[in-house]
Amino acid sequence: SVAYAGLPSSPWYERGRKYGPKGTGAVVGFNLAGGAEAGKRFVDALELHSHVANIGDVRSLVIHPASTTHSQLSPEQQAIAGVTPGLVRLSVGIEHIDDILADLEAGFRAAKGAAAVNKDAVVRQQ
Repeated sequence: SVAYAGLPSSPWYERGRKYGPKGTGAVVGFNLAGGAEAGKRFVDALELHSHVANIGDVRSLVIHPASTTHSQLSPEQQAIAGVTPGLVRLSVGIEHIDDILADLEAGFRAAKGAAAVNKDAVVRQQ
């Protein structure tokens, strides 16, 4: 799933249009299949994006909240806060779009590997 105020399906879409008529910004959240391991692998595979807790800079930034900002919470508390194991938050910076896309593609490849490993583990456990 994708959380972005610029999507018509977002609960914040109308507010985004009202308060940001020229666009809703460059911050997006998404859930990766493969859970926490996929989120960690995604972030670790990125070279251009800085892995920091603040989201809002001219640089492209990324964070995996479940293993960083919300790691002190129990899984139940994380869920209440809207933090799922595979949640990644991304802030797009001013780097060249081709560099940003190449970096994200590397992250998605790494996350896909984690999803395949997790799927195999589930099959072996059954």
